[in-house]
Amino acid sequence: MSAPAAKVSKKELNSNHDGADETSEKEQQEAIEHIDEVQNEIDRLNEQASEEILKVEQKYNKLRQPFFQKRSELIAKIPNFWVTTFVNHPQVSALLGEEDEEALHYLTRVEVTEFEDIKSGYRIDFYFDENPYFENKVLSKEFHLNESGDPSSKSTEIKWKSGKDLTKRSSQTQNKASRKRQHEEPESFFTWFTDHSDAGADELGEVIKDDIWPNPLQYYLVPDMDDEEGEGEEDDDDDEEEEGLEDIDEEGDEDEGEEDEDDDEGEEGEVSNLTPSISGV
Repeated sequence: MSAPAAKVSKKELNSNHDGADETSEKEQQEAIEHIDEVQNEIDRLNEQASEEILKVEQKYNKLRQPFFQKRSELIAKIPNFWVTTFVNHPQVSALLGEEDEEALHYLTRVEVTEFEDIKSGYRIDFYFDENPYFENKVLSKEFHLNESGDPSSKSTEIKWKSGKDLTKRSSQTQNKASRKRQHEEPESFFTWFTDHSDAGADELGEVIKDDIWPNPLQYYLVPDMDDEEGEGEEDDDDDEEEEGLEDIDEEGDEDEGEEDEDDDEGEEGEVSNLTPSISGV
């Protein structure tokens, strides 16, 4: 009778195990549903936070405007401020050809304007004095995000003066600039205004908006490495001259010591020569 009893117990164990699996799966499903509900609440708060952050950004953008205006007025008093700033910026300088720099010497003001709905885009304006390259007084490029989130850009058409289109320079000119800068030159900085191929990842636009515009002074004041190297070389020359003078002084002292020894030997010789004469007398 013991064998049948053992079989019954095994069936009961299997039945209990199946019931435990069903309970576990049910609890997991309920947990997943609750996680989804909690995640929805988190997403709702994130959207609310984004809206609040946007309002704060809009508020402080308006508060910054008078200071940006004052800064522009002060920058206007410094010749070649913006071309110096661009040349000193490592990413922007890599995009500048030799003639681009010449054209940017006529750049008097740069302004970045974020649209009221910050998420929808921004505009960069470049103001120029009368120059030999193009007729425009202002060159602008705008970046937009439409309602579906797709990026796009548009820009001012540059009205080049005859024979001055920097975007059509010969390879010979660019190779000359490349030799000077020791790296491959782009066609021209100004091709950026006509390049709308990847508005969502426009590096130059982002660098100007997020890095240069908030504080251009930090790049204007970057020290000239050539000057620093020149000063270092002058210091080295001065040190070498001082060392040379010290060597000369030391040699002079040695010569004087040798002369003193020769004089002493001479005096001793004269005394010895006089001694026999005195004895002979």
